[in-house]
Amino acid sequence: MEPRTVIPIDKNWEFKQTDKEDSKYLPVGQFPTNVHLDLLAHNLIPDPYIGKNELDVQWIGEAVWVYRTSFPSPATKSSAKAVLAFDGLDTFATVVLNGKTILETDNMFIPERVDVTADLKKNGGENELAITFDSAYLRGWKLLEKHPDHKWGCWNGDSSRLAVRKTQYHWGWDWGPALLTCGPWRPINLEIYESRISDLWFDIDVGKSLKAATVTTHAPIEGTASTIQFSISLDGTPVASQVVDAGSSATFTISDPELWYPVRYGKQPLYTISATLEDNGKIIDTISKKVGLRKAELVQRPLKGEPGTSFFFEVNGIPIFCGGSDWIPADNFIPRISKERYYDWVKLVADGNQFMIRVWGGGIYEEQAFYDACDELGILVWQDFMFGCGNYPAWPDLLASIKREAEENVKLLRHHPSIVIFAGNNEDYQYAESVNLTWDQDNKDAESWLKTDFPARYIYEKILPDACRELAPSIYYHPGSPWGGVDTRDPTVGDIHQWNVWHGSQEKYQNFDKLVGRFVSEFGMEAFPSVKTIDAYLPLGKDDPDRYPQSSTVDFHNKADGHERRIALYLVENMRYAPDPLEQFVYCTQLMQAECLASAYRLWKRQWKGPGREYCSGALVWQINDCWPVTSWAICDYYLRPKHAYFTVKREMAPLSVGMTRREHQHPRNKYTRVDIDTKTQIEIWGSNLTLEDITVDCVVKAWDVETGQETYSETINKEPIVLPKNQSTEIAAFDVPVPKKDKGIHANRTVVAAYLVSHADGTQLARYVNWPEPLKYLHLPKPKQLSAKLSADSTMVAVSAEVPVKGVALECDDDGVKFEDNLVDIVPGEVVEIKVRGAKKGTVIETRYLGMV
Repeated sequence: MEPRTVIPIDKNWEFKQTDKEDSKYLPVGQFPTNVHLDLLAHNLIPDPYIGKNELDVQWIGEAVWVYRTSFPSPATKSSAKAVLAFDGLDTFATVVLNGKTILETDNMFIPERVDVTADLKKNGGENELAITFDSAYLRGWKLLEKHPDHKWGCWNGDSSRLAVRKTQYHWGWDWGPALLTCGPWRPINLEIYESRISDLWFDIDVGKSLKAATVTTHAPIEGTASTIQFSISLDGTPVASQVVDAGSSATFTISDPELWYPVRYGKQPLYTISATLEDNGKIIDTISKKVGLRKAELVQRPLKGEPGTSFFFEVNGIPIFCGGSDWIPADNFIPRISKERYYDWVKLVADGNQFMIRVWGGGIYEEQAFYDACDELGILVWQDFMFGCGNYPAWPDLLASIKREAEENVKLLRHHPSIVIFAGNNEDYQYAESVNLTWDQDNKDAESWLKTDFPARYIYEKILPDACRELAPSIYYHPGSPWGGVDTRDPTVGDIHQWNVWHGSQEKYQNFDKLVGRFVSEFGMEAFPSVKTIDAYLPLGKDDPDRYPQSSTVDFHNKADGHERRIALYLVENMRYAPDPLEQFVYCTQLMQAECLASAYRLWKRQWKGPGREYCSGALVWQINDCWPVTSWAICDYYLRPKHAYFTVKREMAPLSVGMTRREHQHPRNKYTRVDIDTKTQIEIWGSNLTLEDITVDCVVKAWDVETGQETYSETINKEPIVLPKNQSTEIAAFDVPVPKKDKGIHANRTVVAAYLVSHADGTQLARYVNWPEPLKYLHLPKPKQLSAKLSADSTMVAVSAEVPVKGVALECDDDGVKFEDNLVDIVPGEVVEIKVRGAKKGTVIETRYLGMV
């Protein structure tokens, strides 16, 4: 018996448009690929990301395309099987080998395997492989017409997407372009074997004491090979091994295992588990996967003093406040996202003090490189299934395809320790509520759901949980996001998407504490991307006549309905701004987003109050990334350039932070008066300790007059040391904004207050936060005369200071290689804020920008 061989079919590919008479075959630009990438490689279309070129390439999604190649047949034994393995074909593909149709697909997410033993040419002959891709867009509309009884409807894109098992954001979303591409988007291989390992998976149970882990390994096989050896190693050091009959499982008990933890809570050791198939002492096949040993649970239990239940993740007995982000595909053209780019994105998340990424249900089951990076860097993953914002149909053939899709992708993902939850969809229950579809939570008769106008409930509450229960029983299944109590808006059970800032009632972001839920898995605020990113998509760059915020080209690179008035609303409510110059306007939108998101993290994390009082246990901002250069809710743009919100979120999710808010209290002398009213403005201060040790601190509070920079208050407000218990937020103090009694001109509404947590042992500053009177637009902000951003002699630190309070000092550098580890800092007199910098050198010019600069 010969070893299994895998031959990549990745050479000599060419493509053409089949429904155009004069179209000729051209070589592909890469493999795997899609049609847009190949047309771009030959300069046959303009870059859809530049200007309004998206409009000029819409024809591509309505055309029919063919890819073809040839490859020689390998020399094989007559007993060997030959299989073509297609990891991903997007989407309606007809595969022809040597003139014979061997496969027809209609689901982008299902890997396919076709036995071609009888179809290959003999004796090294050349094989012709051709794949024709039909228009998913037009096929979708035909399916709509074929099923007129379904109540079609969706948010974003159009209803044709609901009928097609293709990544949904290709139809366009409120942050992305409509670019309906197609092609062989994942690898194609020819496998030759007599026996093979068809899968490798594990049941892992870490005991409650964490002192032992039981690992049961499974490796189903094809063929007649006799034995299989399972081995476990860590960092190249053997841990255990076992030889069993082929097709059998093996169970290992690992004492004192090296446990996998989320970032900051421990290390991320990854064991390698290998299965080696043998026949008469000869190695026939081998597969290895990396796994982390950890005990992960979603805890939903009654809370002290509040209705509903908790919704928090516990890893190795440690409750985690899951500050994090939502994730969309990092490009509209997925095959060009490299392994390195995936790693860089996840590294940005980890470096930003975030603990979780939610893979959103309108994208893809991500590439292994994405989950590998999450495993290595300790980022927890919330994994949606690929359904989003609509009423999906459920005819029998489609349900069968979805069942296969679920099973295949759960099998591909289940070994990753980072994945701690599967969720059935994104906002489909919310959509159902919005259009009053038939949905009775108390009706548990699954077959009856198919007869209602919301048949997709059968997918989310029958097909998907069945697949998870059978194939990955240790990973919690959640029917959807959001999903909870009496409805999807219930803040006391499950998760919510909080869009009443920006969408909905467009609440002030200062009121996020009133908009809390047990776990907020979406919320956000838009901001413009870096000016460098805008210049990159303008056809003429810095010289483009549309280089201003309200231009048609800049508006085109914002897909959110009503974005003009919504950005303007939050700007005009909060700060003085003008559209010119572009740089300052972009800064103002980023400052607004940064203030908004920091407010949410800060106020919701305040509700993480310890055992039995986990009133809010997660905040996932929509979103971390973009799929093209655009104005969106992302906190880092398409080119991985952090917006300022990235840094304010990073500070709020630091191991130790101090929070502050101010509230105005009015006390009329009697219920009729409009004159004799006593108005007090109080500040409330709390500490959030996300470490696993109690921390003893003192709290120093200082205040300044915003207009003169005069210090009006400086006190250590605690008489006794303050103990901040581990892994929770603790209230510290509440008192009137300190204003000088002698100076009647200085009021709370022009007083800046800073709180510092300092080590009780040695006075070292551990956390700081500067609170300003709001709205900021009412303040008379002086222009600092002594604002300094000085690069250290070794070029690793920037020291920032000023003689007056300065709101939102941003460090800027023309050199893209210069990276700041913090940014958008509030500066107060008498203090120097040090910011680490990478990539700077002697002579690097660092400039500053701040609120009120122009």
